[in-house]
Amino acid sequence: MILGLDLGTSMVKVAAFREDGECLGTASRRAVLCRKGGGVIEQDFEDIVTSVGEVLSEVCDGLEAGPRVIGITGQSDGLWLLDDRGYAVRPAVSWLDDRGNPYLQDWIDRGIYERVFRRNGNAIFPGSHAPLIAALADGDPEALDRAATASYLKDAILQRLTGVRATDASDASLPFLDIRKRDYDPEILRLLGLERFDRLLAPVRAAPEAFPMTASGAALTGLPEGTLVHAGPFDLPACAIGAGVDRVGDGLITLGTTLACQVLVDRIDTGGEPAGMTLCMPRDGRWMRALPATVGTATLDWVLDLVGAPHGELDRILSESAPGANGVTALPYFSSTGERAPFCDVNARGLLSGLSTATRPADLVMAVCEAVAYAARHCIEAAGLTGRLSVCGGGANSATWTQMLADVLQQPLHVARGPEVGARGAALVAMEAAGIAHDPAAWTRSQNVVAPRPETAVHHDAGFRHYLATVAAARPLWRSRPKPAVPARPPAKTGDGPCRAI
Repeated sequence: MILGLDLGTSMVKVAAFREDGECLGTASRRAVLCRKGGGVIEQDFEDIVTSVGEVLSEVCDGLEAGPRVIGITGQSDGLWLLDDRGYAVRPAVSWLDDRGNPYLQDWIDRGIYERVFRRNGNAIFPGSHAPLIAALADGDPEALDRAATASYLKDAILQRLTGVRATDASDASLPFLDIRKRDYDPEILRLLGLERFDRLLAPVRAAPEAFPMTASGAALTGLPEGTLVHAGPFDLPACAIGAGVDRVGDGLITLGTTLACQVLVDRIDTGGEPAGMTLCMPRDGRWMRALPATVGTATLDWVLDLVGAPHGELDRILSESAPGANGVTALPYFSSTGERAPFCDVNARGLLSGLSTATRPADLVMAVCEAVAYAARHCIEAAGLTGRLSVCGGGANSATWTQMLADVLQQPLHVARGPEVGARGAALVAMEAAGIAHDPAAWTRSQNVVAPRPETAVHHDAGFRHYLATVAAARPLWRSRPKPAVPARPPAKTGDGPCRAI
């Protein structure tokens, strides 16, 4: 048995697989995000540690044998400050938190953002390590002083289970890594003014490696001491691996909280408009050119809440409108952190247009779903897709939305084998690290293929052109909005106080 543990933004999930890739069972717990006001969104690391122990115990209960290896993946970015034992020194800052916005805007205005991108092909965004460290250096410097590691969530769990302080090159790619050498770039730290925090960066593992679980890890999970554990890559590359993206030019769209569009490449391109990520894959000489837009299912959830529609009835709601949403169009940039792919603008905001007294709630939902599909086309074309395209994520459970995506892209969509594509990818890499023989093709065969409808091509080509024109017209207007300034004095600490789950 192989376990794949996926530490998502909203769920902690685990899947147990046979060595032929068949899923034996799953378990999950909801992860609580805490909104504390002022754009502050945090998580309690100990709650997640507890959930990890519970799901691992649950999925193994009743199975004949324990796991040969556990592979961990999960959300990237955010800021998980740990002491030297792997315990949190303050609540973790979520990647959805927007207190890094003014610091990123300052780097953009001074040309530093672009200079970093030209060095490593990764565009800093507000929820990544660099802006969040800068924000805490002003807002909670004592926490940075107490911390031994500025960790990522999957690496924090690895440390609690095995005692190993390390990260992998996929997570470390953004923002501080030299992705050619797979080691930290001191010049990037210097450009950002964060060189004094280099002590917080965990060592980057040169190759996938599994580590034995400690006695304390065994006590937490109920699994035998010495069980092998591997962490990395994080959820974007792990989903690509789990979906069978293994040839240069192949791509994956994840319809999740983030609309993650990525293509496997064998060269680094630091030209063009700075945006997106270039993420090291486990194999040398391979990277994922990833454009993770903020316009995923969180955008859909927002419009469904706005119109008071049940979240589980998306297909029915869309059937009450029509392609083109009866003249309503949208820009789906409703995140308070703006947009990060295929362009970066912390001031990007959403738009609904073409409204009239004849507009129905279903038209608003249709317009937003079409806009997300156009955003996916915008990103996947920018990423350089030339091969097979796969799809996964919660949004892919909607047959209507998946068909819409195929129609907008005019590409067959290979629906990735479930359940838990990210956990499947984590299990595959963990088996490689542990030297366990397996058949990757069998593990990653598609569930089905959604073919595009040629008769929709003219409509969606026109809709995509309108979408691009609207984005081009809106960008100067976003730039004309008042920009937040870097705080002149340290803001109030936000690590304590009431937590409202979201």
